[in-house]
Amino acid sequence: MINLFLYRVYRAIKIDIDLYEEVEKDKSATVQAGIVVVLSSLAAGVGALQLGASNFLLAPIMSLLSWYVWAYVIYFVGVKLFGGPKTKSNHGELLRTIGFSSAPGLIRIFGVTPDLMTVTFIGSALWMLACMVVAVKSALDYDSLLKAFGVVVIAWLFQAFFLFLVIVLFKGI
Repeated sequence: MINLFLYRVYRAIKIDIDLYEEVEKDKSATVQAGIVVVLSSLAAGVGALQLGASNFLLAPIMSLLSWYVWAYVIYFVGVKLFGGPKTKSNHGELLRTIGFSSAPGLIRIFGVTPDLMTVTFIGSALWMLACMVVAVKSALDYDSLLKAFGVVVIAWLFQAFFLFLVIVLFKGI
């Protein structure tokens, strides 16, 4: 079991397209995907310890919540707004593929100095973006990486706008 999990994480980091297709179909991989999200969050916390901003209890919980909501946002944008005749997916498939796309975030654990933190955090963000695009392409059965990239960008804009509204509306509270 642990060997399969570690092998899947390794394949996710390599951006193995077959891995994303595999976990899309394997309902038992949802817990594994959640573990990847939590481990990636913890790695970021360790990497950012020098900032004194790490919260090892709240960060994983917020990461899991964000992952759960993000899968719905991607579903809405990718299936409801920009879905095609071959597009089919559900929240679970997106949870699994998107969860594994956060695997490159594990390298953030090495951001223990300011210089290393900059490199590992920026590098892992770009790497996770690449994984996310492949994950979305797989989960939504798209033919084009460009369309998957567009869905990720538009979903991010939706989420950013929503967060902006929340901040503006609750600023006085």
